[in-house]
Amino acid sequence: MSVFDVFRERGFIEQVTDEALVEDLLAREKVTCYIGFDPTAASLHVGSLVPIMALAHMQRHGHRPIALIGGGTALIGDPSGKTEMRRILTRAQVDHNAACIREQLSQYLDFSDGKALLLNNADWLARLNYIEFLRDIGRHFSVNKMLAAESYRIRLEKGLNFIEFNYMLLQAYDFLHLFKQEGCVLQMGGNDQWGNMLAGSDLIRRLEGKNAFSLTFPLMTTSAGHKMGKTEKGTVWLDRSLTSPYDYYQYWINAEDADVERFLLLFTFLPVEEVRAVRALSDARLNMAKAVLAFEATKVTHGEAAAADAWRASCQAFGTKPVAEGLFPSSTIPRRDAAQDVSAIPCLVKSRDDMGAGIPAFELFHEAGLCASRGEARRLIQQGGGYVNERPVDRIDEIIGLGHCDAQGEIRLRKGKKTYFIVRVK
Repeated sequence: MSVFDVFRERGFIEQVTDEALVEDLLAREKVTCYIGFDPTAASLHVGSLVPIMALAHMQRHGHRPIALIGGGTALIGDPSGKTEMRRILTRAQVDHNAACIREQLSQYLDFSDGKALLLNNADWLARLNYIEFLRDIGRHFSVNKMLAAESYRIRLEKGLNFIEFNYMLLQAYDFLHLFKQEGCVLQMGGNDQWGNMLAGSDLIRRLEGKNAFSLTFPLMTTSAGHKMGKTEKGTVWLDRSLTSPYDYYQYWINAEDADVERFLLLFTFLPVEEVRAVRALSDARLNMAKAVLAFEATKVTHGEAAAADAWRASCQAFGTKPVAEGLFPSSTIPRRDAAQDVSAIPCLVKSRDDMGAGIPAFELFHEAGLCASRGEARRLIQQGGGYVNERPVDRIDEIIGLGHCDAQGEIRLRKGKKTYFIVRVK
């Protein structure tokens, strides 16, 4: 599956320009994409998770994501989705918030070796000459067309000031800059950004004569119609100093029954076929699924240790233990020494008949969930990152079978330095 298939299957896509072209591009090439995050606070919140998870999926499929901190545009204020003008922040406030968000995003994306980029549009927007900007960029924008955009049309009812009116131009210029400097051809974001994103694609077409694409995500609300990340206690932040991992866990475990499947698809990396099984659950079994949702969502944001601590604290506080310890799906538990308990390492049970003829290594790594696709598994092994019983796998089609079992009937798989999986044969 391409990442576009994943987006479609998991419910990420609301609108997309030239859908057939984008689908073909993402299946055929490795592309650079970007999403902007305005640093209007020192932390992102749960409402930002859909775009963050989208960037994570892009990276998992070999594409290069750019997380763009809007240090420049935050000085203006985005009118999209707002009925009133945003509070104008000082440069010092914006810079502080941007630094905090940079650290948060590193939990979800791997920025090492250029695998992902973390940029701040203040680096180029703050240097713009206003007269040159109007002459070179502003002349390509129709005021009539801008006013027809929903983000502006809604604000016209209560008043749209001139500083906000510039926001579309600046966001379009961001896309142009990233297209020229980083080869970025895809902008993604919330559906309230659709007009701004189209403006960027159109600007690139006018000035560069090339295609650039836009894809939006649905604006998230709960099944009860509440805005994501809002509770009686206030906003659910991604920063643990503002919302503790325990409170974060509680937010997810208290999800409405009707939201569990959708939230598992969007906010965890669990296989879709497992998530679909939630449809048949009710009562106590559905509560088990909520515990898995809470654990996995907390693990993605705060790490596995914090998720386990939050689960144990929740069990103690409420006197319940809906899921046995060690049964949570996971792919990040480090290898244990022989003397340590290995029950928490994720495992796949295979029969002797299944393993009698053996399984090609790349297929086994994919089946175990260590790689999102067979192609990714092939690349992992070719690059020396696949191990069986602590021995590097020499060939992608090396047959793994009963001869690899230890005395307990187990085969240990490893991806990279610390991602382990056990195949248990019985």
